[in-house]
Amino acid sequence: MSGPNTSFDPKQVSALSAESVDFVVSEALLAIRAASDLVTLKEVRLAHAGDRSPLSLANREIGALPPAAKAEAGKRMGIARGQIKEALDLRESELQDARDSAVLTQETVDVTLPVDRTALGGRHPLTTLMERICDVFIAMGYDVAEGPEVEADWVNFDALNVPPDHPARTMQDTFYVESPESGVVLRTQTSPIQIRAMLDREVPIYVVAPGRVFRTDELDATHTPVFHQVEGLAVDVGLTMADLKGTLDHFAQSMFGEGIRTRLRPSYFPFTEPSAEIDLQCFVCRGESINHPEKPCRTCGSEGWIEWGGCGMVNPRVLRAVGIDSERYRGFAFGMGIERTLMFRNGVTDMRDMVEGDIRFTRAFGLES
Repeated sequence: MSGPNTSFDPKQVSALSAESVDFVVSEALLAIRAASDLVTLKEVRLAHAGDRSPLSLANREIGALPPAAKAEAGKRMGIARGQIKEALDLRESELQDARDSAVLTQETVDVTLPVDRTALGGRHPLTTLMERICDVFIAMGYDVAEGPEVEADWVNFDALNVPPDHPARTMQDTFYVESPESGVVLRTQTSPIQIRAMLDREVPIYVVAPGRVFRTDELDATHTPVFHQVEGLAVDVGLTMADLKGTLDHFAQSMFGEGIRTRLRPSYFPFTEPSAEIDLQCFVCRGESINHPEKPCRTCGSEGWIEWGGCGMVNPRVLRAVGIDSERYRGFAFGMGIERTLMFRNGVTDMRDMVEGDIRFTRAFGLES
């Protein structure tokens, strides 16, 4: 810094001359106009208006001027610094506006486009299928019956004519709530709902009973320890196997399309007599693969039929167990798995897909009701 200058030699403080100040200002204005973004402008502000900028350094020289020259130099410096500040503020405003406009342009949302940010879910297909089945039977005059999932073994077994030494009553097949002596089980079928319906209702009885059941099966592609069944029961005067067959045919066509038939194969169940297995005509080849070996059917194995469930006329012992006159009334019952019906109806190949909770499986069924 220069010392006191009583004679004021302009060369000694050339940084304060009008020419020097104008040059510094012009350089600063050029740099400000050339700044293309806010980061560059910040660097320009430090270079031309900061503590080490040419104007700041020149301003320190004012103290070396004689009193007569200080006012003029101070005024000149004030005007110059004001010009630079004004140019910086103006340019900063312009760059901020440009930045905001660019952001708005880049993040523009076309409100006319379809909104799909929230993926549509879907009710579980087992739920919708059970409701669809119930609708079929309600239209036929049946009532929907329900019952507890934790059941007395008398209702689950004894009233259904299942003897005490039957394999199904062992812990290998049945979930007992405490021990086999507790007499309380997780129901192994929805047949206990039929027993409760016959205990609580007056004859004639026409009920359909969907629900969840439990068995000690391993989880694999075709088995699960927790699954769903639907059973139907009719108790009235004069019912025959023909009524059962007609009901099953109507049910099958409602599930798999017009023209699908059922057939009954002799079988054995403790709670029905006579008993039969229900076979469903293959809904893919419609039985044609039997007579055309050159066109094999993978769905039915070219047998033309697929096992669907069990049925039969209600055993008179079951009717007597619930207090119904077996000499006057007869009944028929049938049952099949909901999961198995879903596999047939929608081409599901692995039962585990139904229980793992993957939304990709459920979404495929949309919002079907």
